[in-house]
Amino acid sequence: MADFNFELVSPERLLLSERVSEVVIPATEGEMTVMANHAPTMTTIRPGIVTVKAIDGKVTRYVVFGGFADILPTGCTLLAESAVPADEIDRVAIDKRIEAAKAELQDGTHSDEHRTRVETFLTELTQLNGILVAF
Repeated sequence: MADFNFELVSPERLLLSERVSEVVIPATEGEMTVMANHAPTMTTIRPGIVTVKAIDGKVTRYVVFGGFADILPTGCTLLAESAVPADEIDRVAIDKRIEAAKAELQDGTHSDEHRTRVETFLTELTQLNGILVAF
């Protein structure tokens, strides 16, 4: 099986930079599986789980909170707004993000477009919270 370089970067740190066989990313339009020789693509990332399959078959997961991915035939770079290994996720932090989004929705000073983005983000966070229960 062909491999490619994958990098997961957040503003805080470089979480991963290695050769992998497959990565599943939570793209805005739906989950995408990236493999070697993937068509060049740029996509935004919604809050969700990134699943990385190493060359040796080991699977690791990371929780991301938005960002974008640049996919080329030779590699993929995911620039996350925030990311942590799934086994280090702080459920309290996700609950705080959910509460902050709810509070922002109650603030009546935002445009309809902004409210729609916040509602979408809140839905994605709530779904992520449900997914993490399974871990």
